[in-house]
Amino acid sequence: MRYDVIVIGASAGGLTAAIAAKRFYPDKSVLVIKKEDVGMVPCGIPYIFGTFESVDDDILPVERFLEPLGVEVLVDEVLEVDPRGKVVKTKAGREIAWEKLIIATGSKPVFPNVPGSELEGVHTVPKDYHYLKALREKIRAAERIVIVGGGFIALEVGDEIRKLGKDVTLLVRSRLLRNSFDPEFSEMVEERLRERGINVVYGQVEALVGEGKVEGVRLVDGRELPADLVIFSIGYRPNVELAVKTGLKVTRYGIWTDEYMRTSHPDIFAVGDCVEHRDFFTGKPYGLMLASTATFEARIAGANLFKLQIVRENRRTIGVYSTNVAGLTLAAAGLTEEAAKREGFEVIVGYGKGPDRHPAKFPDTSMVTVKLIFSRDRGAILGAQIAGGKSVGEMINILALAIQKRLTASELYTLQIATHPLLTASPVGYQILQAAEDALAKLRT
Repeated sequence: MRYDVIVIGASAGGLTAAIAAKRFYPDKSVLVIKKEDVGMVPCGIPYIFGTFESVDDDILPVERFLEPLGVEVLVDEVLEVDPRGKVVKTKAGREIAWEKLIIATGSKPVFPNVPGSELEGVHTVPKDYHYLKALREKIRAAERIVIVGGGFIALEVGDEIRKLGKDVTLLVRSRLLRNSFDPEFSEMVEERLRERGINVVYGQVEALVGEGKVEGVRLVDGRELPADLVIFSIGYRPNVELAVKTGLKVTRYGIWTDEYMRTSHPDIFAVGDCVEHRDFFTGKPYGLMLASTATFEARIAGANLFKLQIVRENRRTIGVYSTNVAGLTLAAAGLTEEAAKREGFEVIVGYGKGPDRHPAKFPDTSMVTVKLIFSRDRGAILGAQIAGGKSVGEMINILALAIQKRLTASELYTLQIATHPLLTASPVGYQILQAAEDALAKLRT
């Protein structure tokens, strides 16, 4: 068998890369090889535990997207890539030739090397349909659940499990969401979680205890948290084993790529969680695992497979995040104030706060807080953080574009906007403009 394009992996990055490849090069044959018979919507996984009635509510319908475009899908596992002969070899014994190859092998959860981690009842949150289906039932049978971690997935999973009436404890080493938000936003979400009835405990795991099955988590300070089930949500690692075996350039952060998502082999591209990313402001390599980033990279890769034709290459990456925990929507883009100062920026911070409807008597009104971080030297925006209701999810996208275009506080202050009482904040008190105005006043001092 031979195809013009083979995509390895069918999550957000692989799926989008295949779609882009076929749309930009409709005459090319495209094959997607996926290891899993049933794929999951990655960002929807936490909601299988509380909101969704079934794990099947979060299935990613890969074939439904691809088959109308003429993209073929094969359930198999690629074990080897021959970069010279341009052939992939699979677990089922197939050898399939390719002209261009896209690696979208994703990531896997970190499993800690602590005493007792082999006990029954100790879990992670992988993107594995069959594993998650079994975990969902184990959660429903348990009463006391400890979740180790303070990132997005830990908080979302904890919030969902709490909806079942379970005793949920979040065990955090420092503060919640510390890589994406400054302390005042961490405090907001912690307050909401405690109001929800979730215990937030600060400490570090020394060991898991129990006879055959986990019964508790012992901390380094001697405290012990009782647990019928423990979930570790302490990060993910890029799946780079295949890339390493192929001889591609791989760093501690993932597969190296250029601005068009080409690897060290000119006909092999890579996208998504398995790729090394470089920070938009500093150029430093780092790990970033977001479906939105994966699809952005996949569009670039798919469009540039056979000729460099897309206007927007991937120069550097902005982390853009959003979540909803305990009824509070949080979103962030770019650098936090703490991170900007660590990098040596002299910063000015502007705040805006107010209701997202006008007047605020509408029943779905939420209070929205916006924090914008600017460089003092020229007033360019470095980062943004927002907390509030569902409107926050799209507001952060405005600010992500502002960061990419390096807009200044003055340009944001004079941003022309549309408003409506049922849909937005008042034009007099639109929070992004308020925050820009606040920063401008400080810049003049």
